[in-house]
Amino acid sequence: METKSSCVLLADRHHGLRDGVRGLLETEFETVFMVADEASLLEGAGRLQPSVVVIDASLSAGDLRGLLERVTARAPHSKVLLLSVHDEPTVAQSALGAGANAVVLKRSLATDLMPALDALRAGERYLSPGIAR
Repeated sequence: METKSSCVLLADRHHGLRDGVRGLLETEFETVFMVADEASLLEGAGRLQPSVVVIDASLSAGDLRGLLERVTARAPHSKVLLLSVHDEPTVAQSALGAGANAVVLKRSLATDLMPALDALRAGERYLSPGIAR
């Protein structure tokens, strides 16, 4: 039997999506902490030092690179998984360059979240297959 990782921090302002993602994450992590804004995300990342930080790209308020850099500065050992509606490769590459370890398309969440978490555990990066190459 596999053991669950300690904790994950989920940052998403959309209540319905956050609850759905939380249900998936609870199968993989002992504790799922949820926040709905950037200030809480940054505070939680710094305090909790979670195994994984899952961030909805819409929290970035137009500064995705800055948000990812702030999160990775506060939780340098955490893996960062970005949830995005954008399937353009430039968005994914920018996210990876700013510190994200994985980019999962929201429309593919049900099929791509678990493979992304597996990749992160293996020390690999992950991009949803639907992201244009």
